[in-house]
Amino acid sequence: MIPLTEWRAAGDTFVAHGWRMACWSTKEPDDEKPWLLLIHGFPTSSWDWSGVWPALEERFNLAAIDMLGYGLSEKPRNIQYRIADQADFQEVFLDHLGVGEAHILAHDYGDTVAQELIARHNENALSFSLKSVMLLNGGLFPEVHRPRFVQKLGLSPIGPLIGRMLSKNSLRKSFDEIFGPDTKASDEEIETHWALLSGNDGSKIFHKLLRYLPERDQYRDRWVGALQQANIPIGFVNGAVDPISGEHMYDRFRELLPNADAWLLKNIGHYPQTEDPESVVRLFLKFHDRKGVRQR
Repeated sequence: MIPLTEWRAAGDTFVAHGWRMACWSTKEPDDEKPWLLLIHGFPTSSWDWSGVWPALEERFNLAAIDMLGYGLSEKPRNIQYRIADQADFQEVFLDHLGVGEAHILAHDYGDTVAQELIARHNENALSFSLKSVMLLNGGLFPEVHRPRFVQKLGLSPIGPLIGRMLSKNSLRKSFDEIFGPDTKASDEEIETHWALLSGNDGSKIFHKLLRYLPERDQYRDRWVGALQQANIPIGFVNGAVDPISGEHMYDRFRELLPNADAWLLKNIGHYPQTEDPESVVRLFLKFHDRKGVRQR
C-alpha cells in the first residue's frame, strides 16, 4: 500500500454539484490504453486501490474518487447519501477527465454504485460508454447479504451515537473479524484507514453513510436486474471467508448469473484487493484478456 502522505500528494480535487471531491488519475494518459474506473467501498476510500494501482496502471489509464462523505472528500452533515448521487459523481468525474468510455472495478459499497451505473447503461442513459464491470466482495444480492451488528445499530434511532463511539481500536476489531485468518490489515493500514475515516469529522456522518443498506432492498429489482440484463461482460472475485458477503454471495452470484466469470479466493476475507492484491490483479487481467472482452 502507498503511504498516505504519498497518496495524498498524488491526488487532486474537482467540484461536482458544488462539493469538493478528492480524485486520482493517471497523470499522463496513454491513448492506446483503455480507462478503468475504480470505485471503493464502505467505510474506507480510494486508498484501498493503492496496492494494485501500479500493476493495473501498466495496462490501463486509471481513475478514482473518494466518494462524498468518504476519505479526503467533503463530508457534509445535512444531506442524504444516496447511491444515485454517488453514481452521478462518477459520471461527472469521467466527464471532468474527458473520458468517453471506461471499464469498472468496484468493491463493497462501490459494487452498488456500479450496479446503478450498469442500470443506466442498460437504459442508454449513461454519459459514457461502459465496456465491462468486475466486482469484488459486496452486497450484490440483499437477500443473502449479512450486515455487521454495528451497521444495524447505525441505522437505528441511536445511529448518531454509533459514529461518535467509533475508534481506531474498534476499527481494528471490526476489520479483524472480516479479514482472512492470515491476511489481517497491518497496524499501518488501520492507522491510515482510521485517519481517512475520521478526518473532517467523518465519524459524525457514519450513520448517514449506512443509508445504502435499505436502498439495496428498495431498489433490489433495479440493481440485481441490471446485472442480469447487462450486455457487457460482468465478473466477480470473492473472498470466501468474508462473513458479510463471502462464499454465500459467490454461490448466489453463480446461481443468478451462471454465464458470468466468477472466482473464489479461499482464506481471503472482505478486502481481496488489500489481502491478496496479486490474485486480484491476475484475475482482473484474465477477465479482460479472455475472448469477448474488448479493451477499447
